Amino acid sequence: MAAAAPVRLQRPLLPEEAARGDFYALLARLFSRAPDGGLLASLAGADSLPEGSEARFARAWRDLTAAASAMDEAAALDEYNALFASLGRAPVSIYAGAYSGTSPVEHPRVRIQRDLADFGLAHRVSTEPEDHFATLFDAMRVLAAGGAGRGPAALAEQRRFFEAHVKPAAGGFFAALGTAPQSNFYRRVAALGDAFVAIESQSFLLD
Repeated sequence: MAAAAPVRLQRPLLPEEAARGDFYALLARLFSRAPDGGLLASLAGADSLPEGSEARFARAWRDLTAAASAMDEAAALDEYNALFASLGRAPVSIYAGAYSGTSPVEHPRVRIQRDLADFGLAHRVSTEPEDHFATLFDAMRVLAAGGAGRGPAALAEQRRFFEAHVKPAAGGFFAALGTAPQSNFYRRVAALGDAFVAIESQSFLLD
């Protein structure tokens, strides 16, 4: 006889947590593969951020939605491949280990894999290597807003993962992406990601 699945009682998701989860999900999607026509259309038709949003973040969001309206699926795929999937060494590494430093004893992927396992997320948030930014942002999505059969993680747990694996590498990644000659649409993605990570960093300091 099959064992009954455990019942998980989850607290209601606050609007702020849902919004954070949505932005982490968007970044994870944009770095996992090039945006398709549906995603570009959704971005192009998206509303402005609410009044009172942080100015740099609101401007980056406005610029990204404007860029999406001028971008088509084929051009987005070409740009993604030119940035991240070129033969040989890609112009921009999409792996956090390239920006946070690699220990001669323990690669960052090993530490990330261990922390994902601690949260019950190993092999569940992505099939990419553990330090792929799509994997990191999707992990933060689950920690912030719930998913993969669980509710949101405690803020202390979110902070621990963010400060250990996202914050040390994100600034260098977004700077490289924003200045790469091949970057057009993804320059706007980099600006949005950098502004969002800055807000998250400040918020964790205040909590």
